[in-house]
Amino acid sequence: MLIVDAHLDLSMNAMEWNRDLSRPIEEIRQREKGMTDKPDRGKGVVNFDELRKGNIGLVVATQIARYVSPENSLPGWHSPEQAWAQTQAQLAWYKAMEERGELFQVNNLATLEYHLQQWNTNQDKTKKPIGYILSLEGADSIVTLEHLERAYAYGLRAIGPAHYGPGRYAQGTDAIGELGKVGRELLKEMERLNIILDATHLCDDSFWEALENFNGHVWASHNNCRALVPHNRQYSDEQIKALIQRGAVIGGVMDAWMLVPNWKRGISTPQKMNCTLEKLIDHMDHICQLAGNTLHVGIGSDLDGAFGKEQSPLEIETIADLRKIPILLSQRGYTKEDIENITSQNWIRFLKSIWGK
Repeated sequence: MLIVDAHLDLSMNAMEWNRDLSRPIEEIRQREKGMTDKPDRGKGVVNFDELRKGNIGLVVATQIARYVSPENSLPGWHSPEQAWAQTQAQLAWYKAMEERGELFQVNNLATLEYHLQQWNTNQDKTKKPIGYILSLEGADSIVTLEHLERAYAYGLRAIGPAHYGPGRYAQGTDAIGELGKVGRELLKEMERLNIILDATHLCDDSFWEALENFNGHVWASHNNCRALVPHNRQYSDEQIKALIQRGAVIGGVMDAWMLVPNWKRGISTPQKMNCTLEKLIDHMDHICQLAGNTLHVGIGSDLDGAFGKEQSPLEIETIADLRKIPILLSQRGYTKEDIENITSQNWIRFLKSIWGK
């Protein structure tokens, strides 16, 4: 069964973590043994081989580079131009992986249908390029709106205007405040270019203003439910219902602290907190119950988002273990059609609907 994962930070792992994702996962872990600069050193779960083993043939892959003002203590770049340059290095990596045959960029209906046809043939998947849709997590690196048009030309198809903290165009997780004039101008240009609004990470104020001012297509690449794990990073039932009304798909995210309540970074473990994939199914099921159907839920694992095995569900040895999700959904009474909706078809229908079919 084909799986679509709507949120992976592949280029960040390659360019900032310095991981060669073409190498075997154990080799990547071994090379990082003893390193302490990142919390997930030696515990990564994502590479190209494991994506193929899990039949994860299409992903939404990010560029990410935050601008931070002098008073902002978050890690990031000291000017929008530096942030832009970082995203261009990440873009160069994606292009290099295309040349190598590891990746294939999907950016319109023709490339989507071509890739799905190629992936679903009986050829050896160990040699197939993985399809990727380019997304920007946090819009700080868009120096001007002219840069947005330039980004669209090289394949950018989705933008989350904010990440963590305050942003140039919107306010993100753990921040407060609305979009303001520049944020609304960004949304208007995104709408003109038919760029998807990724509502993930928008703080509540910015979330509601964005939905009010954006008439294009909206999804939430990687978000779970506030009703199950209270935190401003999660969606309230009211927000989930608003997204459902807009035809959005919401991707279930697998960072442990978003799956189980009371997680303490550096202290909690998946074993201690009984953080299993069943917890992810709980969040997915909650959204399905609010919608009354299975048409608005997908997978947006974020399994390489600055965490690894130490902060993943117990069953995750590598990202290939996403193939366990259909079994768990079946055990909950979901039909084959329901499971295909959640694992791939909701994202695919969404893309076809906005790209012309």
